[in-house]
Amino acid sequence: MRPFKFSTTADSNEVSKILIANPHARLLGGGTNLLDLMKEDVERPTELVEVGNIDVMKIVSPASATGSIVIPAVEKNARTANDPAIRENFPMLSQAILSGASAQIRNMATNGGNLNQRTRCTYFYDVAMPCNKREPGSGCGAMKGLNRMHAIFGWSDKCVAVHPSDMCVALAALDAVVKVQGANGKQRSIPFTAYHRLPGDQPQKDNTLQPGELITAIEIPKNNFAENSYYLKVRDRASYAFALISVAAAMELKNNKIVRVSIAMGGVAHKPWRASVAEKYLLHKEATEANFKIAAANEMKLAKPLEHNLYKVELGRKALVRALMQAANGGKTI
Repeated sequence: MRPFKFSTTADSNEVSKILIANPHARLLGGGTNLLDLMKEDVERPTELVEVGNIDVMKIVSPASATGSIVIPAVEKNARTANDPAIRENFPMLSQAILSGASAQIRNMATNGGNLNQRTRCTYFYDVAMPCNKREPGSGCGAMKGLNRMHAIFGWSDKCVAVHPSDMCVALAALDAVVKVQGANGKQRSIPFTAYHRLPGDQPQKDNTLQPGELITAIEIPKNNFAENSYYLKVRDRASYAFALISVAAAMELKNNKIVRVSIAMGGVAHKPWRASVAEKYLLHKEATEANFKIAAANEMKLAKPLEHNLYKVELGRKALVRALMQAANGGKTI
């Protein structure tokens, strides 16, 4: 690990100034991803700014008058997943968080850090291999290498890595909003589906944060998905593994007819992938297995598998159907 300066402050404006003045400064929350990257010499920050004491990132906001819930950026994943309001109103989010990592990591990892974690692509982690995300212009080792775990949607010839988060897949399906603050206290809200980026020609940019901006909170708007939602994660082993395919499926039903539906997928793209084709097909239709199969098939027609991940197309189709079936069944095992 390389030498770095450690800073701590409760002033968010001071943090923004540090980030603007030093492009190599990084925010330190739980450190569950950043410290690993520093040990592997993938991340080389010259300054770490501890975020636990930053004023605006600790605001705890209960359900608002509109029924939305705001969760602080520095709140731990475990406490968020087990919060009674989250479990009651957004059980799919709780399921997603608890399916990720280990209990020890969830106890340390912060919500803001979860959003900003980097890909777990082996070529990104191996500094001896080419990686445009780690070193722009060096090439993508996974494009012609071992790409079993990699993207089937939205990739470019510059990067085929996938976003690793479970929490983010659920937040994408829940139409969450990312609250950020920049220089001079300037605040803005970013729709969750616009927060993360597809790789394009700049895969080194994971999100749409501007220089000096930091996440302060995540707002989840009120919905009627609680009774019919489910988070499904398919992985190589039952725990401590990233998703091969994951699906966050939620719907609002009236007399078994779908009046609102939201679906997001993980393990398939550089960002949580909103399954808009499947959503469009299902809206105003009966919540039946037959309709779920057609919707899943329509969505997966857009997939562009690589040499070693063709299996994800069929796996994704089956995972979509299963997640939708379990959501329609009240989240109970079918």
